Amino acid sequence: MTRRLLLIRLVVLLTALLGTNYVVWRWLFSVNWSAWWLAVPLVVAETYSLIDSLLFGLTMWRLKDRGEPPPAPPDRTVDVFIATYNEPVDMVMTTARAALAITYPHETWILDDGNRPEMRAAAEAEGIGWITRSADWTNMPRHAKAGNLNNALLSTEGEFLLILDADQVPLPEILDRTLGYFEDEQMALVQTPQWFVNVPESDPLGSQAPLFYGPIQQGKDGWNAAFFCGSNAVIRREALMQLGVSRYAGEVEVGVHRALRTAGTVIERARKQLGPGDEGVVRALDQIQYDIGRARRELARGVALFDVTYRFQQRIAVIRRELVEADLTALQADLAVIRELEAIAGEPGEGLATLSPVALEQMAHRDWSPLGAVETVQALVDAVDVSRSDEAQPIMPLATISVTEDMATCMRLHGLGWRSAYHDEVLAHGLAPEDLSTMLTQRLRWAQGTVQVMFRENPLVQRRLTWAQRLMYFGTMWSYLSGFAAIVYIGAPVVYLTLGILPVQALSTDFFLRLVPFLIVNQLLFFIVAAGRPTWRGQQYSLALFPVWIKAFTSAFGNVFLRRDLDFAVTQKTGASDEGPRWDLIKPQLIAMGALVLAVGVGLVRLAVGQATPFGTLFNIVWVLFDLAIFSVIIRAALYRGFDPGVSPETPHGGATT
Repeated sequence: MTRRLLLIRLVVLLTALLGTNYVVWRWLFSVNWSAWWLAVPLVVAETYSLIDSLLFGLTMWRLKDRGEPPPAPPDRTVDVFIATYNEPVDMVMTTARAALAITYPHETWILDDGNRPEMRAAAEAEGIGWITRSADWTNMPRHAKAGNLNNALLSTEGEFLLILDADQVPLPEILDRTLGYFEDEQMALVQTPQWFVNVPESDPLGSQAPLFYGPIQQGKDGWNAAFFCGSNAVIRREALMQLGVSRYAGEVEVGVHRALRTAGTVIERARKQLGPGDEGVVRALDQIQYDIGRARRELARGVALFDVTYRFQQRIAVIRRELVEADLTALQADLAVIRELEAIAGEPGEGLATLSPVALEQMAHRDWSPLGAVETVQALVDAVDVSRSDEAQPIMPLATISVTEDMATCMRLHGLGWRSAYHDEVLAHGLAPEDLSTMLTQRLRWAQGTVQVMFRENPLVQRRLTWAQRLMYFGTMWSYLSGFAAIVYIGAPVVYLTLGILPVQALSTDFFLRLVPFLIVNQLLFFIVAAGRPTWRGQQYSLALFPVWIKAFTSAFGNVFLRRDLDFAVTQKTGASDEGPRWDLIKPQLIAMGALVLAVGVGLVRLAVGQATPFGTLFNIVWVLFDLAIFSVIIRAALYRGFDPGVSPETPHGGATT
């Protein structure tokens, strides 16, 4: 264990102890229950922050710096995928030419989801492969980038895939520096950082994410939970195809289990409608009930799904024919009785259309529901969509459950027992958003995709993941709930300064002796793990983008549970907008800042007239100033007019530079 890792673990333990001590004390002794409407949300927000801190500390506990990568093995086949939809042709071709120049032997493909003739012509003119959606995708769900990649997977054959966004220009050595990890036969993915050339050193839009593309991914890597980030990653095709086949088989099996459960319910209801004299039908329904149970037991033992369903369908077909034959025999007997009754009554019939009231009453006593139940059971099992006719292709290796395909795909790979690695070396240079509008669109999409995965496949209940992997994935998802805590952290000082209401029982010595050390040690942890990388911008945006995080949560909830549409927008990478500052995009933040400034003014007035204590006012003014320092980044973002090429961006972190 290195000295740095030992120090990190010591600070993690100290942070956990101080934070737990503070929050437990807050719940037990410090909540101002007379102002519960403010006090409870604040202590809940503090509890949220403590859990966030504990998850971060757990991530850092096994921070893994892999150092020099293993040498790349010879003779591996690689497909380089450049995913594009509507990006400028020149941009895509710049990336494609750089991909052609990668030193390790490979095939380069442009995956043109826009099906543009000019893109195809440009690719073919330089000997670059071009792939667009097949005709199978017509009038089918497209699944955005995941669908584009899934389509290309079935059109290529390389053992490994290097996936690049249209703006991510690879360095020639990218495959030489990553393929060596795949000598581990269980290695499915190697992720490298995303670094952007059009970001000034001040990084007003918070694009570089040096904490995430560094200590956080390295920490997750220590727990075998470093995940796919959509670009600049090499993936083993075998792992993806195994994932696609297993998901396909699993979803079909779920459909069969659901059909069998429903079939059992149908049979039970049919039995309740039977009366004396229906012994033959009862025996038939008993046989079906037994067959349903046997099919479910066979599936539980691992018998091949298609063998189980085929035998079950054959048995149901035999029982159905027997019931039909029995019903026809009974019908003939009923008609014979009817004819006798009509002859006795002197009312000869002319067929079914002229049955007498006596005949109709006789027919009404027969209950046809058992046969209908059997037909329903057969239809339920037959309806299991083995061919996945609602999709363009039955096998979908990359996850399509969210607007971002990366996290869910990697989580599923880990669930199958595959491994991943994070190689902390910049091996591609990309383009970041250059205006506030584009940045907000990008962040919203990332957050929406992550929250969709949390709702649809919560890692905490994925049994095939280790508990550490579950927590690593959940930690990323948990961080996007910070928008709700931010509202409380903004509102609490405003309420005190304007109304004099404290959410705590008192601003006592006990309060500060517990709070201040926790805050200091928590920041110390960030300082140590960052190892010189700037983290302040990321901390600012975790609070300053609170409306985006809240919208991501509510819109993802509406999409998953209420079936509402979730718009998908490709991030613009063609420079800043010519419009002036878009203050309308940050209206909630401006309102919050105005409320904070106004609260300071009111607080000073209340202090001057003797309605507030000096210490309480000072403490909350310091809190307000901290909040305003956080929000100052959003003002800079609104005023930012794009990258000046005459200003050099900061040096990339990691092992490589340019």
